[in-house]
Amino acid sequence: MIDLKFPDGSARSFEDGVTGRAVAASISPSLEKRALLAKLDGQLLDLDRPLPHGGAIQIVTREAPEALEVIRHDTAHVLAEAVQELFPGTQVTIGPNVEDGFYYDFARDEPFSIDDFPAIEQRMREIVGRDEKISREVWDRDEAIAHFEGIGEKYKAEIVRDIPGGEPISVYRQGNWKDLCRGPHLPSTRHVGKAFKLTKLAGAYWRGDQRNPQLQRIYGTAWASEAHLEAYLKRIEEAEKRDHRKLGAAMGLFHIQEEGRGMVFWHPKGWTLYRTLQNYVRRRLEAEGYEEVKTPQILDRSLWERSGHWEKFGANMFVCETEEGEALAVKPMNCPGHVQIFNHGQRSYRELPIRLAEFDGLHRYESSGSLMGLLRVRQMAQDDAHIFCREDQIEAESKAFVELLKSVYADLGVELHSVKLALRPDLRFGTDAVWDVAEAKLERAAGAAGVEVEKLENEGAFYGPKLEFHLRDAIGRTWQCGTLQLDYVLPERLGAAYVAEDGQKHRPVMLHRAILGSMERFLGVLIEHYAGAFPLWLAPLQVVVATITSEGDDYAEKVAARLRAAGLRVETDLRNEKVGYKVREHSLAKVPVIAVVGRREAEEGRVALRRLGSADQTVLGLEEALAALVTEARAPGQC
Repeated sequence: MIDLKFPDGSARSFEDGVTGRAVAASISPSLEKRALLAKLDGQLLDLDRPLPHGGAIQIVTREAPEALEVIRHDTAHVLAEAVQELFPGTQVTIGPNVEDGFYYDFARDEPFSIDDFPAIEQRMREIVGRDEKISREVWDRDEAIAHFEGIGEKYKAEIVRDIPGGEPISVYRQGNWKDLCRGPHLPSTRHVGKAFKLTKLAGAYWRGDQRNPQLQRIYGTAWASEAHLEAYLKRIEEAEKRDHRKLGAAMGLFHIQEEGRGMVFWHPKGWTLYRTLQNYVRRRLEAEGYEEVKTPQILDRSLWERSGHWEKFGANMFVCETEEGEALAVKPMNCPGHVQIFNHGQRSYRELPIRLAEFDGLHRYESSGSLMGLLRVRQMAQDDAHIFCREDQIEAESKAFVELLKSVYADLGVELHSVKLALRPDLRFGTDAVWDVAEAKLERAAGAAGVEVEKLENEGAFYGPKLEFHLRDAIGRTWQCGTLQLDYVLPERLGAAYVAEDGQKHRPVMLHRAILGSMERFLGVLIEHYAGAFPLWLAPLQVVVATITSEGDDYAEKVAARLRAAGLRVETDLRNEKVGYKVREHSLAKVPVIAVVGRREAEEGRVALRRLGSADQTVLGLEEALAALVTEARAPGQC
C-alpha cells in the first residue's frame, strides 16, 4: 500500500501500482475526465503511469500552468509526426519547449518553406483528431540504438548512446509513431487541442556546434485554448508594430551595418534620445551621492587575470597584442577599473560608502547569430556603478538602490514586475562559506528593501549572487534590466582595503549595480514600450512647426526660434506641401507636437497645436503655448 496526501490536507491509502488516472477516478468521474497528468511530490508523471511511491499528489487538469508546458511539448511531437508523414525520409532530432512555444529540429536535404506550414498544420490537426494514444515504454539501450539506426534515425541513436548508464531509455508511442523522450506526456493527442500555430523557420547546428551538420528548425506556439492563442497572436502582431528596429529606421534614430556587427551608428535624433536618457540618470545618481569617473578602455591582461575575468569571461572579451608583446583586452565591464580607483590611496571607514559611477563604452563578444538590433549588441554602455561599503551598510545601500530604481522606472513609465535572486553558478570564485554569507546577506537586504524574490539556481555572477529586476512593458512583456550584485570576491582578488575603526585593514563589500543595464538594450525596450511615441521630455524631436502656406514662413521661423531659445528641440517644415500631408508624415515619425501656423496665426500671434495620435488641435497664444510646452518638456525632477 502507498499513502497519498491531497491538496486539501486529506490522506488516503491505495494499492501499490495505482495510477494517477485511478486516483482521479476515485475522487470523481468528472475529475478523471478532465485529468491530464499526475503530480507526485512536485514531479509530473504520465496519468497512466503507476505511482512509484507515496507522497503529496495533485491531479493536473488543462487549466494548470504545468499542463501548458506539457501541451507545448506534445505539440512538438505532433509536429514531428506530421512532418515525417508529409516528408518521408526526414530525420527528427530534438524538440524542446521555449518561451511561449516550442521548436523541433529536422534533418532533411531539401529546405522547408513557410509555404509548407498550412499543410503541416492541417496534418497536425488530423493527428489530434485521430486521438492517438500516447504510452511510455522502457527499452534496452542496445535495442534502442539498433532500432533508431535501423529506421535511419542516426541522430536519435546518437542521443541514446550519450544517455548516462543506469538511466532508463524511455520511448513514447504516439499511435504508430514513436520518439525517444523523458516525458511526461498527455494521455492522447486529442488532449493537445488545436490552439497551435507554426510561426517561423530557422537554421540550427546539431547540438549547437558549427562543426556539425546544419538542421532546419520549425518554431511554433501552443496554448490551452483558442482564446489564449488568439490573444497571443494579437500580442505578437502588436510587438511587430513596435519593433525597435523598424521604428528606429522610421524615426531616423540609428542603424547597424555589416562592417560593425553588433555596434550601433547613432544618428543625430537617436543620439539626442540617448543623451537625454543618460543625462536624466546622471542627475539622479549625482543627487544620490554617486561620483562619476572614467577608466581606460583597454587594460593589460594581468589585471583581467587577477580579477578572474580572463578565466571566467575570456571567451567574451576582445583581445589584442602589441609589437612589444603586451596582451591587452578591451574592457567588457568597469568593475576592475573602479577597484583601482578605490585602491589609489588609503581609505578610511569614515569614507564609506563610496559610490563610483561610469557611463563609458564596453565591448563584449556575442556570436553574430545572437545579435538582435539594440537588444543584443557587442558595443554598449551601462548606467554602471559600484558601491564600496562596510558589511553593516549592505542593507541600507540595497534599500536605497531599490527605492532609486523604482523611482526611475516610474519616471520612465515602466513597471517593476518581479525581482529574482540568482544564486551561485557552477563556475565561480570564492569558497562555499563566502557564498553562503553573500547569498544570505543579499536575500536579507532584498527583504529590508521590501521586495519578494524568486530564487534562480546557478544563475549568479562568478563573483557573487545578484538580484535581477524585471520590468513589464505596455503589452505585458517582461525584460530583465536592473541588477544588484553582492561581491566579496573581487575586493579580495584585487586587494581592496580600508582602515577600520580598530585601526586594522578590512575588505570592503562591493555592490555592483545598474538600473537600466545596457543603455542600448534599455532604449530598445523603451522604443517598443512607447511604440516610438515618447513623452515630450524624452522625445528626440519635440516640436515641428509646420506652415499651411508660404505666407506663414517668417512667423514659423520666429515661433521655432522662441521654442529653441526656451530649450525645446524644434524643426520647421516650410515645404510646399499640404498641411495634412505634413501632419501625416511627422505623425509617422512619432513627433509629439506639431505646431501649425499660417497667415491668420501670424496675424494673431497664435499657434495651433496638434498632439500625436489626436485629430484635434488646440489654438493658443504663442507665449501661452511656449509656457505649457516648456513645463511639459522638463525631465522628471528637473527644475
